[in-house]
Amino acid sequence: MNTHHHYTITSAVRAHVPAIHGMVRELAQYEKLEHLVTGTAADLEEELFGARPVIDALVALANTTPVAFALYFHNYSTFLARRGLYLEDLYVQPAHRRHGIGRALLIQLARIAVERRCGRFEWSVLDWNAPAIQFYEQLGATVMPEWRIVRVTGDTLQSLAARTSAWDTPR
Repeated sequence: MNTHHHYTITSAVRAHVPAIHGMVRELAQYEKLEHLVTGTAADLEEELFGARPVIDALVALANTTPVAFALYFHNYSTFLARRGLYLEDLYVQPAHRRHGIGRALLIQLARIAVERRCGRFEWSVLDWNAPAIQFYEQLGATVMPEWRIVRVTGDTLQSLAARTSAWDTPR
C-alpha cells in the first residue's frame, strides 16, 4: 500500500545522527563499498556538532523520521577567491524516492550556497550511475569530463607522510 507522507527538510540535529549514520551504510551498500565504512555515529556527531564542526547536514523527515540526508562542507576556489559548497553525500531511502526529495535537497543546498556567497556548488558522481548523472544534468549541473579525483589513503597516506623531502630540516 502507498502511504502518503508529509516531508520536511531541516538542518540536522544531534538526535538525527544515528539515522544519518544508518543511511551512510545504506548508501555504501548501494555503491558496493560497505567494507569501506569505518566511521562511527560518534565520529559523525563530533564532526557535525562538536567543538569545531567541519560538516553540515540537511535531513528530510517523513513526519519525524529521517528518510534522506545531504551532508556538505566548504571547499575553496583560489580562482574565484570564494569558498564553495561541496556535497559529500546525498541519499534518499528507496521507499521514499520519486517524491522530489533529492531535488528539494539540492535546491535547498543551492540556496545555502547563494546565501553564503559561495562561488560554486559541486559534488562527485560514480561514472556508472547513469540515473544520477541524468538527474543532475536535468537540474542544469555539468559533469566535468576532464577532471578526476586523486586520492591518497590508508597505508599509502602513512607512507607518503613518512617520506623525506628536500626541505626537511637535517636531523
